[in-house]
Amino acid sequence: QVQVVESGGGLVQAGGSLRLSCAASGSIFSAMGWYRQAPGKQRELVAMITTSGITSTNYADSVKGRFTVSRDNAKNTVYLQMDSLKSEDTAVYYCKTVDRWRTSYWGQGTQVTVSS
Repeated sequence: QVQVVESGGGLVQAGGSLRLSCAASGSIFSAMGWYRQAPGKQRELVAMITTSGITSTNYADSVKGRFTVSRDNAKNTVYLQMDSLKSEDTAVYYCKTVDRWRTSYWGQGTQVTVSS
């Protein structure tokens, strides 16, 4: 049974930093990363990273240069370091994992609130 568990959300002032963590278990994963959903908006990609073979990352334009996604393959864990946070980064952040059979799994979400 696949489990995806996020942690690290919270309230931070604009310009501050937060670090999200996501630990997955129960399968062999080929990619992990983060999406977010703000109130009244669709869920959108934030950042993804491959977890097997050559490292490859993909970032939304809105977070490039401010957010960094990284992985610890030994722990099946992916991190999202968020710096220079803006009020528009406020959203529920969801961890997404993709296994080697291309099945996607989602975490329960963690709230990130940036106060201006």
